[in-house]
Amino acid sequence: MTALTLSTAAVPGLRADAIVIGVAKGTASKPAGPVVAPGAEAVDQAYDGGLAGVLETLGASGAEGEVTKLPAPAGFKAPLVVAVGLGAQPGKDAGYDTEVLRRAAGVAARTLAGVKKAAFALPLVDAADAGAVAEGVLLGAYTFDAYKDRGKDGRNGRAPLSEAALLGGKPRDKAFKAALERAVAVAEELNRARDLINTPPNDLNPEAFAAVAQVAAKEHGVKVQVLDEKALVKGGYGGILGVGAGSAAGPRLVKLSYTSSKAKKHLALVGKGITYDSGGISLKPAGHNETMKCDMSGAAAVFAAVVAAARLGLQVNVTGWLALAENMPSGSATRPGDVLRMYSGKTVEVLNTDAEGRLVLADALWAASQEKPDAIVDVATLTGAMVLALGDRTFGIMANDDAFRSAVHEAAEEVGEPAWQMPLPEHLRKGMDSPTADIANMGERMGGGLVAGLFLREFVGEGITWAHLDIAGPAFNEGAPFGYTPKGGTGSAVRTLVRVAELAASGELA
Repeated sequence: MTALTLSTAAVPGLRADAIVIGVAKGTASKPAGPVVAPGAEAVDQAYDGGLAGVLETLGASGAEGEVTKLPAPAGFKAPLVVAVGLGAQPGKDAGYDTEVLRRAAGVAARTLAGVKKAAFALPLVDAADAGAVAEGVLLGAYTFDAYKDRGKDGRNGRAPLSEAALLGGKPRDKAFKAALERAVAVAEELNRARDLINTPPNDLNPEAFAAVAQVAAKEHGVKVQVLDEKALVKGGYGGILGVGAGSAAGPRLVKLSYTSSKAKKHLALVGKGITYDSGGISLKPAGHNETMKCDMSGAAAVFAAVVAAARLGLQVNVTGWLALAENMPSGSATRPGDVLRMYSGKTVEVLNTDAEGRLVLADALWAASQEKPDAIVDVATLTGAMVLALGDRTFGIMANDDAFRSAVHEAAEEVGEPAWQMPLPEHLRKGMDSPTADIANMGERMGGGLVAGLFLREFVGEGITWAHLDIAGPAFNEGAPFGYTPKGGTGSAVRTLVRVAELAASGELA
């Protein structure tokens, strides 16, 4: 990944290939085009205070995400200035929102692919701003080219930005150093999750995913336990086994355990890990299965969050459960109409084998419940209904406790992950009544995302606070990159889970 440093160096004499500055939109009181943001004073002075006018001449407006390149002033060691739009200026005496800085840094880092070193002179008020810029750089510079012809120079295309110096940072300040260290740990693990999501399903089946988890766990002092098919049969994990029954690649349940000697709380995280989802016997139609390698994004997010918690040394116990299976049609596959006996002992009539995520999650939720954690959060690319409701950049949050749902939502918004609180209407539960089993895996079509949440709630242990994140929309970006979000796997919910773990460690979680 891109190497990060905090620097107090003067901009003109800094040896770099580019200098990144911020540009905001003019306000009603200053309607004359873009406004140079704090941090770029030295560059503006070198243009005799006329940098804003030069940028306007080049077509810059200061709109968020806009990039304008221009030659650096005479006497500067760096040859290039990259002005990135920040959008509206903040109010008087207020700094820029950390998410605005994170996105701007991400856009600049992606734009500077092929560049060795860049200096980021964006407006930094405090350590939180520095952490946001650092995170944006590391996430924005991400590329996935493992399967491309690397050519004579060992790469295909331009290499990611190699080094970034954050100007205005305080290298000796504990808060700034901690912010940088946190950004590196979270971004590295989030990018690891992106790698997993982007890996083709012929190379990432449940066994391979479990192997990756074992290696990372050993590296960072996280205990790992892998239940293979025999162990799942012995334990009675009917949901995971039922989903994986049609595949030649057997299912797995991976348990990751990070413990702190100073922990007062235990947080359990559960992730849906369908390494490829064909729909099973209820086969998906053409046009709906090409990106289904991403159906393990929830498990990737949980995996990344547990390892990040370990790297940060958070004073909370965090257990991650990765429910891994491949959903394929074959002579041994679960059929619509089959009844599965779940790990909890409840029976489920399978009406649609493409509603498989809730089946593997049900077993993992019950397994997590047996340890009586203080709270459980599950993450899943669960329903197309949630995409219809919230679009492809916002995930839904459901919970059995209103205060906890609000706390998780606030955590998501704080780290820059758009989310929305969703209800669990009791009247929708009746639609899952089955004449054959304790519950069916399908209910009413309208409100399908909420129905799925109600199904999962049935498998949460009594008295345990629980939240469900449906990341079906933002988990995989099929469009053009934006901000620090690449095309392909995004790592959605990783930062929210890490923030929830931090709140649990500090005793602030509702």
